[in-house]
Amino acid sequence: MDPAATSPRRAPAPVGYGAPMDQPWTGDACSLVEAFRTGERHPVEELDATLGAIDTSDLNAFSFLAPEQARERAAGADVQAPFGGVPLGIKELDQVAGWPDTHASAPLADRVASYTTTHVERVTGAGAVPVGLTTASEFGGVNLTRTVLNGATHNPWDRTRTPGGSSGGSASAVAGGLVPLATGGDGGGSIRIPAGFTGLLGLKTTFGRIPRGPHYDVGALTVTVGGLTRSVRDTARWLDVAEGADRHDPHSLPRVGGWEEGLGTHLDELRGLRVAIIDRFAGAVVSPATAAVVRAAGEALVGDLGLRMVDVDVDIPSVGTAWSLANMAGAFAVLGDEWPGCADQLTPEMRFACEWAAGRGLDFDALIRLEARRTALFESMAELFTQTDLVVTSTNPDVAFAADGPLPSVFGGIEDTMANNGRLTIPSNLYGNPAVSIPVGAVDGLPVGMQVLAPHHAEALLLDAAWVAERERPWPLTAPPGSGR
Repeated sequence: MDPAATSPRRAPAPVGYGAPMDQPWTGDACSLVEAFRTGERHPVEELDATLGAIDTSDLNAFSFLAPEQARERAAGADVQAPFGGVPLGIKELDQVAGWPDTHASAPLADRVASYTTTHVERVTGAGAVPVGLTTASEFGGVNLTRTVLNGATHNPWDRTRTPGGSSGGSASAVAGGLVPLATGGDGGGSIRIPAGFTGLLGLKTTFGRIPRGPHYDVGALTVTVGGLTRSVRDTARWLDVAEGADRHDPHSLPRVGGWEEGLGTHLDELRGLRVAIIDRFAGAVVSPATAAVVRAAGEALVGDLGLRMVDVDVDIPSVGTAWSLANMAGAFAVLGDEWPGCADQLTPEMRFACEWAAGRGLDFDALIRLEARRTALFESMAELFTQTDLVVTSTNPDVAFAADGPLPSVFGGIEDTMANNGRLTIPSNLYGNPAVSIPVGAVDGLPVGMQVLAPHHAEALLLDAAWVAERERPWPLTAPPGSGR
């Protein structure tokens, strides 16, 4: 027996559910690679099962497929590679040379990418087989994946609900059992929000951990990239293959490495750390039922890790307006001369955002006010992590809402505004610190995610916290059988 299998720091490995060969693998990606290596599964057969499931799926998780290209890669897959032979969904806001580059926006339907991002190249270079593009919200602007170009994407736990956004198609595909892995981007919560809505593990890394080149657009300095996965070890392996500095991204960080090998080795560092469980982080309104699930899970994690609970006295300022203005510049830049003539082709949310931003005007005074608000957030987040080492809060203010929208303004019977949807996640995007969404339970049969925030560069602590949560209270790796595809 492998000695590592009996080590007290090792969690039981998630395994597949014994799906027949004509059905996609429903375990995590790491266990699929092991199945390839032992001959239990084969990459070509797995790809055929994947394409068949996508073809019959009602999730609307993919906007573009490249089956022949995928079959060629699967036939030549090196199963000794980290993700050798694993089918991969790529978020349609990512670029793949020769594939559509629409930003999920109807006015840009005919655009084709001329290059492949470093992130995608690293994951596919580790053996993953790109199947196609997963649906996203228009320009990644809202936590709802429903566009004029692609229609509505559905949550595999309940087809009437959204998987969130902007990486909604990626989350739907992974939680719905179509592919074990998919890329995501998190500029305001767009990995964590859909992970929380669909019962997946979603890590937003420290800004710059995974490079964003080539043709790096500095923009608002809020976007990180990563993956939607079913297990902690899948996320750790993703970091092992994707992180590290790249000359095309001037903000990329040096390589660390050892993420998967290091799982479970930081528990002594966690023991005794201060943690604050904050129900209304950043002033967000959270439904009472969701808050109760998250608080119970947070208190359980405190006991598991030997953390020390503290109260904090920090006022996180409202940053929704600053975030929106900072990110709208990128949308205007891509639309170019199409705006405002393309207004009728945009989703209601994007049309409203464009008109709102254009009406405010991005003059020097507005930019000065924007930066002042960001600076205030930086100071408050710095003070927060002076008073505590970790923060536990909800990922989303409520469970997943209607797939067709609109964005909700009522959360567990409590009225607020649509801006409440991103209040829990946006602060970490502006500040740049890492945060992870961990599946911790359900309300009315819909997944609830617990968000854990840490200071910059502390992903290893977040992974170990999630690793312990996964070990002590395992979550379903996909939506339950019987929910259908």
